[in-house]
Amino acid sequence: MRHLNDDLLLETYQKACELELNDDFIFLITQELERRSIADRSAHLKKLH
Repeated sequence: MRHLNDDLLLETYQKACELELNDDFIFLITQELERRSIADRSAHLKKLH
């Protein structure tokens, strides 16, 4: 996941939630978002869907 830029990581998170992918996969994405301190942006995206 460290190879993805922030925008691509956010897009991946959004799509994973939209497709209702495996919770463990979404958790890994969420952990990376938190590590990068962009978790607030992902929470906002999830509210939009």
